[in-house]
Amino acid sequence: MKLDTRLSSVLHLVLHMADAGSPLTSETMAAMLGTNPVVVRRTMSGLREAGLVRSEKGHGGGWLLERSLNEITLADIHAALGHPALLAFGNRNDNPQCLVERAVNARMATAMEDVQSLVLQRLAAITLADIRSDFEDKLKDHHHAHHHS
Repeated sequence: MKLDTRLSSVLHLVLHMADAGSPLTSETMAAMLGTNPVVVRRTMSGLREAGLVRSEKGHGGGWLLERSLNEITLADIHAALGHPALLAFGNRNDNPQCLVERAVNARMATAMEDVQSLVLQRLAAITLADIRSDFEDKLKDHHHAHHHS
């Protein structure tokens, strides 16, 4: 089963955008992800509609962050992507008359709603600034380890 990696991919791009200090083109970002610029443009336009990024036309143009990293949560990005599924399992509806199937589906539906809302709460509690500081800590450790070996 193929996992949906859009959220992870976009987080990766947005953090690179923050570090770039100048606009990044769809082509540059597509190369980072090993995808094509059309996919990047489609994704970025969703983020633009959500007010997370903006694009600048012309020479030296490209995509820029519209908000600071501590103002963007993982839930914001998830919403801008059109709320991709957070769970990789679902109910079977082969025999809607079957009482067992209906009982299973009712319990599963409730559990899935609970899990979805828990995941969204967790995503809403993490900002892009949090991820950046994780990354900066690892970078410091990495440099420290390499300069003292």
